[in-house]
Amino acid sequence: MYYRENGQFKTSYRADQQIFPIAQDRLAIAALLALAFIGMPLVASEYFYSAILIPFVIMSMAALGVNILVGYCGQISLGSGAFMAVGAYGAYNVFMRVPGMPLIPALILGGLCATFFGILFGLPSLRVKGLYLAVATLAAQFFADWMFLRIKWFTLDNASGSAAVSDLQVLGVSLQSDLAKYLFCLSLLVVVALLAKNLVRGSVGREWMAIRDMDVAASVIGIRPMYAKLSAFAVSSFIIGMAGALWAFIYLGAWEPGAFNVDLSFKLLFMVIIGGMGSIMGSFFGAAFIVVLPIALNQLLPALAGLAGLQITTTAASHAELMIFGALIVWFLIVEPHGLAKLWSIGKQKMRVWPFPH
Repeated sequence: MYYRENGQFKTSYRADQQIFPIAQDRLAIAALLALAFIGMPLVASEYFYSAILIPFVIMSMAALGVNILVGYCGQISLGSGAFMAVGAYGAYNVFMRVPGMPLIPALILGGLCATFFGILFGLPSLRVKGLYLAVATLAAQFFADWMFLRIKWFTLDNASGSAAVSDLQVLGVSLQSDLAKYLFCLSLLVVVALLAKNLVRGSVGREWMAIRDMDVAASVIGIRPMYAKLSAFAVSSFIIGMAGALWAFIYLGAWEPGAFNVDLSFKLLFMVIIGGMGSIMGSFFGAAFIVVLPIALNQLLPALAGLAGLQITTTAASHAELMIFGALIVWFLIVEPHGLAKLWSIGKQKMRVWPFPH
């Protein structure tokens, strides 16, 4: 009843092409941004920042990049962790080797390093697809693990192979507090999400979706598969690389190549599948599911065992957490294979026709 377009007339083409053409959507997004930028800093604790908010924001950016490649262009990738590692070590080398290098340009340059790396390992997509492409991108993961572990130049000749940053500042503002880190990552996420939303709505995004749906038909109507696929790898790798740099600089502070292993690649792929492929909003839903659910299970299982009068060890709780987490993923994929974004879309549609049956 309250979520309808009735009476909202568009008098120009520009107004008709708005990202959020309905006033209710604009108000909802404004309320969410106000909650994220103003409401959360008023109520969140240090644990909430470090365990939930900062990982969720950074992983949302990484899932956004993976969704562009997998969801919008249909190119399966299992090398997202490698792209994050290249972005992290690229930004680290620029930040440490160039005196006085600001943080934001270092993050952008790290993303550009990941872009070149992604284009290099995206070249097999011109010849292979499906499972074969997944294996080709998985090779990027193993190559990155070997490169950053064996070539000491990337870690400034550190014998342990680890890297660390400290005393981060942005425009003279220190990022020592969890609040400053959260607001900085959130600001970058809003900018990247806005740019990605506009990109997928334009001609480039339509080319990606045409390649995803049927690449042969897309080439017949004049779309160049090479340009479309490599541009998807480039944009996706850039966003994932920036997310990797944020993960290393902001969240970890000190890291080793093992921080960007193949498990991280699978987590990012699960975020896209669970949240909804081909949906910007689905990237946020998937990141929230993967980041928040294990923490919720970790807190909930001992509490339920205590109510039942049982004693559960930390090891048993960890194993039960993994089992329940995996079972929930399988159950959810069976019940709603199109992801949480589809449920969100169905809910919006039902709100438009409420109280009439649909």
